[in-house]
Amino acid sequence: MFRYCFRRVLIMIPTMFFVIFIVLGLMNLTPGSPALMILGQDATPEMVEQLNRELGYDQPFFMRYITYVSSLFSGDMGRSYRTKRPVFTEIESRLPTTVKLSVSVIILVVLIAIPIGTFSAVRQYSTFDTVGTMTALFFACIPAFWLGLMLILVFSLKLGLLPSFGTDTWAHFILPAFTQAIPQSARSMRLTRTTVLETIRQDYIRTARAKGQGEFKVILNHALKNALMPIITILGVDFGFILGGTIVVERVFSINGIGLLILDAIQVKDIPLVTGCAIIFAGLYMLVLLMVDVLYAFIDPRVKARYQRKASMGGML
Repeated sequence: MFRYCFRRVLIMIPTMFFVIFIVLGLMNLTPGSPALMILGQDATPEMVEQLNRELGYDQPFFMRYITYVSSLFSGDMGRSYRTKRPVFTEIESRLPTTVKLSVSVIILVVLIAIPIGTFSAVRQYSTFDTVGTMTALFFACIPAFWLGLMLILVFSLKLGLLPSFGTDTWAHFILPAFTQAIPQSARSMRLTRTTVLETIRQDYIRTARAKGQGEFKVILNHALKNALMPIITILGVDFGFILGGTIVVERVFSINGIGLLILDAIQVKDIPLVTGCAIIFAGLYMLVLLMVDVLYAFIDPRVKARYQRKASMGGML
């Protein structure tokens, strides 16, 4: 297992280089220059050219890419064009907020999608299954920004129960978390239902029932446990969508997280800050996918035995 994790971490390095190349390339293709964004339209060409030279934007693209990667090896993510502060300092102050929001969303998705999807599969074609399926299809089509605005209108403005902006207390995370979790839960619930349906039709489920085991025990210990593999996989993939969705949610609820930071940085073409935020997003996503692969070994004994067999063969060699 340790060797597998070590190899996965090594694979992250070239992946990160590719992410940096794509982000810098896209920022290079956007119109305008950082100096023009900073100085404004009234700046003279000489002033723009001088500031671009100071920022290093006058160099060719590949030279800027190599310079950035070289600096990254020494732990330097550059300085923000707008604030002149280190990029890591800018991100460090906002990273906990985005992580709290993302973790809250994924917990809500698990608590909502898995129980409802499992019960819908067990009670296939029942009233609960029909209503749950129609509700899931409805919420899966709702844009997050519209749902967030409706939640603010109802629970903040009309009822006055929850705050509509900020992150001062745990109550400030309720509306943003549900704004992302509800559409995501709808999609995950449909996958859970389909996976559990396929599992409960297997021969070993019928054998467990024939041995006299209770229905709840059969579903919990046999069906759901074996159906968790694809569910955990899709939850890991969904984490990437959740991270991307924080950009919209943080804008709607005025949350000072990385999503709002990268959005503001893109508008002023703050290339070091945009690249640094993209590195953090990509790193978190790859770490979550690694955690999903590790969870496989705890859920499925066959995966754990495969890791142990490869480790023993490596030791023999």
